[in-house]
Amino acid sequence: MDEPQLRQLLDDVRAGTIDADEAVRKLQRLPFTELGYARVDHHRALRQGMPEAVYAPGKSPDHCVGIVAELLRASNGPVLVTRADEEQVAALDRACPGSRRVAAAPAKGRLSTLLWRAAPARPARVLVVTAGTADLPVAEECALTLEAYGFAPRLLVDCGVAGVHRLLASVEALQEADAVIVAAGMEGALASVVGGLTGAPVVAVPTSVGYGSSLEGVTALLAMLSSCAAGIAVVGIDNGYGAACAVARLLP
Repeated sequence: MDEPQLRQLLDDVRAGTIDADEAVRKLQRLPFTELGYARVDHHRALRQGMPEAVYAPGKSPDHCVGIVAELLRASNGPVLVTRADEEQVAALDRACPGSRRVAAAPAKGRLSTLLWRAAPARPARVLVVTAGTADLPVAEECALTLEAYGFAPRLLVDCGVAGVHRLLASVEALQEADAVIVAAGMEGALASVVGGLTGAPVVAVPTSVGYGSSLEGVTALLAMLSSCAAGIAVVGIDNGYGAACAVARLLP
């Protein structure tokens, strides 16, 4: 349940559309539903402004189906599953059809992000910029999460510092953005460059893309944390979902 639903419930009681007993029954399912293998959090949208998302790794296909079905039943808001494998995706497609899907996780595995029902549109302009095409899976996880929360993000792909003129061709878009997310592996330098070109909040996502000394994203992570561009926020390696949530908290 989110704030609009709660307000609607109170309005319905006041108008006599539903009686107090029915309202109590609806509220009894808050703040969570006990499924045995999960306690599905229905209060999170009220507390944080964003509903619970389902992190698929470690869950069986049946677990994913049960949690998603409960989230879909309990509210009208977005339902998001991250890092689902092919077996989980197939089970969700059968039991809960109608999702949008992007193959959005690191290239180490065929993992997907799925979305049912995006939130109402939010006007802020959000850019998701990648250093290379290899960073795109993380950026797509990020972009679909942003769409879940009502944003219409724009992707700028393959703008790394090895050919920085590709980024400079879009400098106007950077300067007009309300927030920018940068996904970069290798040495992670793109976040610093972007941070020097825009006054918008910049959230950097180090990716596990790169050669041996990139240490599966650790080098990019440390470089972003050490950036000379003041005020850049950094999330964990390959965490496109977390970067999108950070922006959703920052923007109205």
